[in-house]
Amino acid sequence: MVETLDGTKNEWGFCKKKLGANAILAVSLALARAAAAYKKIPLYEYIALLAKKPTTKYVMPVPSLNIINGGAHAGNKLHFQEFMIMPTGAKTFKEAMQIGAEVYQALQKTLKEKFGPGAINVGDEGGFGAPQLSGEEEALECVMKAIEASGHKGKVELATDIAASDFFIDAEKLYNMGKKTGEKDKKITGEKHQEFIEKLCAKFPFVSIEDPFDQDDWDSYARMNAKLGKTHQIVGDDLLVTNPTRIQKAIEKKLCNALLLKVNQIGSLTEAIDACLLAQSQGWGVMVSHRSGETEDSFIADLVVGLGTGEIKTGAPCRSDRLAKYNQIMRIEEELGEKCWYAGSKFRNPQ
Repeated sequence: MVETLDGTKNEWGFCKKKLGANAILAVSLALARAAAAYKKIPLYEYIALLAKKPTTKYVMPVPSLNIINGGAHAGNKLHFQEFMIMPTGAKTFKEAMQIGAEVYQALQKTLKEKFGPGAINVGDEGGFGAPQLSGEEEALECVMKAIEASGHKGKVELATDIAASDFFIDAEKLYNMGKKTGEKDKKITGEKHQEFIEKLCAKFPFVSIEDPFDQDDWDSYARMNAKLGKTHQIVGDDLLVTNPTRIQKAIEKKLCNALLLKVNQIGSLTEAIDACLLAQSQGWGVMVSHRSGETEDSFIADLVVGLGTGEIKTGAPCRSDRLAKYNQIMRIEEELGEKCWYAGSKFRNPQ
């Protein structure tokens, strides 16, 4: 479909201009399901076979649960798009989801007491999007309070999707930290933005940082990866768009150390697997991910188990379009029994 029926290319590879990535992807995923059904094996096992991954033992991923929404996903003052928790201290995926749900409920109570009932309306991905928090630090303090109130202190680490391209001013090469508040004196350089991120990492238990800079601000990515890459996962989403050519560039320039894997970005299962294997060959983390405008299709649940990446991002423990994925992973875990293990603190490199 990609190379013959479509065949269109640009500087980053096959661009699917003729048939369209959405059409190609739909057929690609449907064929994978049909092939698994024909072979009478689960979809995750078929994906593992395609990727030449082990089928005797599977890795259950650590969920990265988006519990506060900001940025373009919510009408509050927060510039960071997602504030996530990762229950790395759980023993199973099922326990991780229980921990995540209990922290989420504790956060709901915390926000309601502090900001009123209107604060617990949810954003695009099920996280709370209405509290008028003063900034990123206050949001994180609320999350830490909820972790402690739920009784899970020490079992949960933090992640964020900054989605910095949304507040980057390309003409000035500056980050506008006053975009959502209307403050005109909040434009900062990439260096200053990194200092702010480092300050948060020193104060809070962060393990994963996604899209800290604009997708074309490669100098800032390289500088941050050199500084924090050994202790933190630096994830490329807009930077890489699940494209093997862009991933190879990022490898050469040492821009990050993890890939956000979205099948809809690249447009076929085959290319998504290629992107995953390329990233993993460099010792990178690979976080399988949903999209904002999701459906209840649970394909990526089987994908993360089949590829054994050890981590998945698919929203809050709220809303059926997000829960469908989590429920499917729990079903797979129950089905596999002793044939699987939970990635936990080894989520960056579980293989």
